[in-house]
Amino acid sequence: MTQAVTVVSRVLDALGTVRDPELDESVTSLGFVGSCTVSDDGVAQVRLRLPTYFCAPNFAFLMVADAYDAVSAVPGISRADIVLEDHFASTEINDGVAARSGFVQSFSGEAVDELENLRADFVRKAVWAGTDRVCRPLIAAGSAGEDLIALTLGRVAPSADLDRLRARRAQLGLPAGDDDPLVIDPASGAAVALESLPLHLRRARVTRVGVDANTGICRGLLQERYRPVAAEGETR
Repeated sequence: MTQAVTVVSRVLDALGTVRDPELDESVTSLGFVGSCTVSDDGVAQVRLRLPTYFCAPNFAFLMVADAYDAVSAVPGISRADIVLEDHFASTEINDGVAARSGFVQSFSGEAVDELENLRADFVRKAVWAGTDRVCRPLIAAGSAGEDLIALTLGRVAPSADLDRLRARRAQLGLPAGDDDPLVIDPASGAAVALESLPLHLRRARVTRVGVDANTGICRGLLQERYRPVAAEGETR
């Protein structure tokens, strides 16, 4: 494996840590990375694409900015050139991220707040969805409400969903250690009382279903948008 290939692999790994804030999925698994190259002098060129021309500019800005930060931190990268293509606000987003201007300055006269509060709102949403993903198999296996309330994170069987839930809770500064309760309020971090558990689990399920539905829609739109155009006389 050549050094250039190794660096490209590292850049792709770094991009795998960048997530769509609404879907809580990586831009690589969603197919949002259109291309990724690294020059001999360490300049990384990444082209990002989204499911529609009108995807929310605040979500897009977060992804481009996070991609810039992730790629810039890769050993061997001298400069990160992150470009969002085929988007109505691509000029403002690309120029703003490259200049490290922030969202408000990039959209002067249109934006009034930076995006950290929005990011936190979506991470809380990811905690709700993650709670459902971890609890549903436990309920299906026979765990009652009393069992779920008594469970700590360290007593749940290891899984990718559990790791994801821990990571989102830690991102918000919520309890995420082995001795911390499995079911908590994503707003306060407090353990959920037994009498509040049914409503809590319903909200978690509704949130997860919504996220999964949006993810499926976005995957389908992206696939259709960038489907190769058939030659005349051919079918796709």
